[in-house]
Amino acid sequence: MNWQAVTTQPCELGESPFWHPQEQMLYWVDIPGKKIMRTRGATGPTESWLMTAPHALEPGCIAPARQGGLVIALRDGIYRARAWGSALQLVVPFAHDTKTTRFNDGKCDPCGRFWVGTMYEPRDARKAALFSIDCRQGGLPQVELKADDAITANGLAWSPDRKTVYWSDTPNHIIRAWDWDETSNVMSAPRVFHQFPAKPQGWQYGMAGYGGRPDGAAVDVQGNYFVAMYEGRRLLKLSPAGDILADIPTPAQCPTMPCFGDDDLRTLYLTTARHKRSAAELADMPLSGCVFSMRMDVPGLPVNFFSD
Repeated sequence: MNWQAVTTQPCELGESPFWHPQEQMLYWVDIPGKKIMRTRGATGPTESWLMTAPHALEPGCIAPARQGGLVIALRDGIYRARAWGSALQLVVPFAHDTKTTRFNDGKCDPCGRFWVGTMYEPRDARKAALFSIDCRQGGLPQVELKADDAITANGLAWSPDRKTVYWSDTPNHIIRAWDWDETSNVMSAPRVFHQFPAKPQGWQYGMAGYGGRPDGAAVDVQGNYFVAMYEGRRLLKLSPAGDILADIPTPAQCPTMPCFGDDDLRTLYLTTARHKRSAAELADMPLSGCVFSMRMDVPGLPVNFFSD
C-alpha cells in the first residue's frame, strides 16, 4: 500500500476531512490557518476559505449539510454556512472560556445531529467535553452533554450498525466506546476500546520507543476503526473488539485524521500536521501538513450529513 500526495501546499494543521459525494470534493480544515479547504483531488486546484472578521476564529471541524453548505465549529460556537464562502449564521453560542478552550474534532451522527468535542489548550486539567446538537425539529437547537473528563476530544466515529460510538482523549492515549441508541441519543455501557502506552518522558523526534497518540478516526463497512496516531508516524486499523489488525506507516510524523472517499469509498484520505514541528522533522518529511491518499480493499462508511 502506497500513499499518494493529494496536495503539495501544506497546511499548518489539517483536520476534519470528509468526502462530499454530490460535489465529488474532499473538504478539510487548517485549524491555526483559520481556513476551510477543498479540492477535487490531485488533478484539481485546492480552494481555501479564510474565516475573516468578525469570525476570525479557528475552525475545529466541519460537516456537510443536507440543505447545502456546511456546519462549522469555530472557537466560540457552532455556525452554519449555506454555501461555500457565504455569510456565517450562528446556530449555537457556547459559554466556555475561549482563551483556554476551543472546539476540536467533530462530525454528524447517522441521524443528522452534529457532535463536537472541545479541547482544553493548557492540557493540565480534564476540562474537555463532547456535545451533540440537534436541529432537526426546528425551533431552538437541542444541545446535550454526551461525555466529559477529557483534555482533547478526538476520534469520534460510529459503527456500521449504528449501535456503538467511539471517542478518544488524545493526551491520555485512550479510545473509549459506548453503546448508543440512535433514537433516544443515549450512550451507555462505557468501556475502554484501546489504551495506548504514554509518551516516554523526554521523547523527541528521531527517538525510538513511542508509537504516538490517538487523533482522528474513520470506520470501514466491516466495523474496523482507523485511527491516526499523532507523532507516531502511523495509521492503525483496529478491529471492532479493539485489537490492532494493521499498522500502516504514514508519510508524516503527525497524521491527524483519515476519511473514506471517492465513488466506491475505497480511497482513504489522510490529513497531517506541521504546526510547531522541529526543523529536523520537516527537513525529513517536507510534505508534512499535506493531504495524502491510499486505495483500500474494503470501503469505508460515507460521511453523515447535518440536518436542519
